[in-house]
Amino acid sequence: MRIKKERRNNLSGYAGLLLGIVLIAYLFSQIDLYGAISRIVSIGFSSALLLLPFLILHITETFAWIKVFPPGMKGMPFFPLFRIQLIAETVSMTLPAGVAIGEPLRPYLCRRFIGLPVPESVASVAVRKIMLSAAQGIYTVLGAIAGYGFLQEVSVRITGLEGLGMLMVVSGLGVILIFMLFLLLLLNGSVAAKLHQLLMLVPFRKVKEWLLEKEAGFLDTDQALGSYRGSPGRGRHVAMFYYVVAWFTLTIESYLILRLLGIEIPFYQIFAIDIALAMLRSLFFFIPSGLGVQDIGYLLFFQAIGMPDYSANGAAFVLLRRFKELIWYAVGYGVMFLSGVHLRDAEDVGVSDS
Repeated sequence: MRIKKERRNNLSGYAGLLLGIVLIAYLFSQIDLYGAISRIVSIGFSSALLLLPFLILHITETFAWIKVFPPGMKGMPFFPLFRIQLIAETVSMTLPAGVAIGEPLRPYLCRRFIGLPVPESVASVAVRKIMLSAAQGIYTVLGAIAGYGFLQEVSVRITGLEGLGMLMVVSGLGVILIFMLFLLLLLNGSVAAKLHQLLMLVPFRKVKEWLLEKEAGFLDTDQALGSYRGSPGRGRHVAMFYYVVAWFTLTIESYLILRLLGIEIPFYQIFAIDIALAMLRSLFFFIPSGLGVQDIGYLLFFQAIGMPDYSANGAAFVLLRRFKELIWYAVGYGVMFLSGVHLRDAEDVGVSDS
């Protein structure tokens, strides 16, 4: 139930990390590394522009998160939540099965930095995660429609099968429907209490003792979620718009990298490529930062569309994306440790805390 116990059962996370390392090793065996580095060096100081989309993403997600706190929690401070967003996202994206650590950190940090009750923070984190996932579905559908013909054209070259465009449309619609249903169930039912009842079926005495100790916290979380019922949904609609914009920053980043490298690919094509690889990355959620999965995916797409010298140009694109991530993750961990936050702090978050 706590982070230490989760780590002991985190074999899938470490297996994902190992798989990512293997994929990266394979990637480096297929690229023109010298040519890629030469192209990166030729960009010069303009490469600093690549830090902006990720900054915009964090800012946008923070504004969206403010909108999904339970009704009645007005005037949520932007900068403390931005710091929490940066720390939690860094942990989620860099550790094996990092979401299991990064997401519990959010309620803890909300209590520590802002003094918010944990049940209300847990409610906001749950709504935030579902809405962010639903926004990915909207982003996917928009990208699939914009690049439908392109995806259909390269489908056989990429997957060996036809219908990639249709698959992306259906996948996006499916994600929207599933997560909007989850959101309705979350906001209109006693989800936490039912989860508590389900967990009580686990045949382990210590687990049941822990659950009985935390039962009041589950009920408090349900009460916080129940406060959304009957409240105006305008804030959540605005939040959904912000989350879709946040997803779009990934495509803008890809387009900017290509332009800096002097590679001209129509925006709708890179949009379609990004939504396909973002969906692929979601399937390999157990690999930190989609290590190797997206990188090889980009090279396959670049080869399929006939990018000149794709082994060098495509590799330069991939390396720039990863180098940008390394810088931001270093910033995230720097903010985390300067704030006196440690990974074990998430262990202290129980749903009964207040």
